[in-house]
Amino acid sequence: AAARPRALSGGQAQRVALARALAVRPGLLLLDEPLAALDAHTRLEIRAALRRHLAGFAGAAVLVTHDPLDAMVLADRIVVLENGRLVQEGEPAEVARRPRTDYVARLVGLNLYRGTARAGTVVIGDPGGDGGQRTLDTVDSLEGEVFLAFAPAAVALYRTRPDGSPRNLWWTRVGAIERHGDRVRVQLSGPPFAAVADVTPAAVAELQLSEGSGIWAAVKATETHVYPA
Repeated sequence: AAARPRALSGGQAQRVALARALAVRPGLLLLDEPLAALDAHTRLEIRAALRRHLAGFAGAAVLVTHDPLDAMVLADRIVVLENGRLVQEGEPAEVARRPRTDYVARLVGLNLYRGTARAGTVVIGDPGGDGGQRTLDTVDSLEGEVFLAFAPAAVALYRTRPDGSPRNLWWTRVGAIERHGDRVRVQLSGPPFAAVADVTPAAVAELQLSEGSGIWAAVKATETHVYPA
């Protein structure tokens, strides 16, 4: 009896498909969500293999993905589309460091606000609007319309008002709590503005964090990054 063909695993199938595509030495290679159907461990292996193959590929490669890590690891240049509109493009490091929309900021894991910089402070929000405003201190000397960003890990949470009262300090409420790798991501619902903080599981227990609970949040001026809007 003839032997039955063996079924390929997800990772094996991806390797075979890539080898076939590269065998004909194309001038253009289109990769549409190449890692989407893989489990986490296999995705790590295939991503590394794909990076090696693309490094030696003489043609142009276009990668379409919803995974920011795939884009950051595999691409030389990133083009971000939001609702069918191009909102940002540039080298991965530049996009990750200077997001220009809330959508891009979420992809690269930063808190992002737009405001007006003056004399080492940035006024967030519309002073004449109904949403109120918030002034954050920075160490940047820019003037005019700017973006201000900081990492979730830069946000410190306190059960009671901290001694010394850091300049960037506000009272807010917990909107949601979810596991994020080996950390816990805490959504701060505002006012004066929404933010995301990353803390340890031990901190969640120590601070008795739960949805709706009040909390003090602080960000050092040195942890903020300001750039032209």
